Amino acid sequence: MKEAKIFSLVMLPMMGQFLITLEEVGGTRLVPIWIGAAEANAIAAHIGGHKFPRPMTHDLLVNTASELGATINRIVVTDIKNDTYYARIEMMRDGKPVKIDSRPSDAIAVAVRAKVPIFIDSPVFEKCPVIQKPISKEEVEGFKEKLKALKPEDFFKKKGPS
Repeated sequence: MKEAKIFSLVMLPMMGQFLITLEEVGGTRLVPIWIGAAEANAIAAHIGGHKFPRPMTHDLLVNTASELGATINRIVVTDIKNDTYYARIEMMRDGKPVKIDSRPSDAIAVAVRAKVPIFIDSPVFEKCPVIQKPISKEEVEGFKEKLKALKPEDFFKKKGPS
């Protein structure tokens, strides 16, 4: 398991979809994950410091966990099965671990609100494409342009049944 952080969040206008890319902390690998517009907007709004008068969905989850005495410790992107990413939100409540199944996009939206680390489990690195982190600003811009031309099926290696 490796810690990760958000590398980029890109809208792919021709497809009306978003792609969040997680960066391996202390490494060079990037993990691209297709996410929905609502989750992308929730992540971007929070990172951008936007405040809303009422709690948004992911704020509600963080607030509920806190009110119930749970502490969110981290989120983990756990696997890819049938071209779908899986994640979990890991909490502690009354000294006991609690693991909640989640879509990665929702888990990441929770992580940015709860200010907890993001981790990527080994099976994800084994099943997703190997993308090396760009080094220069020009390479980053080139990477973003290449992402705009990709389709979801371009992101998955065929490794037999999952």
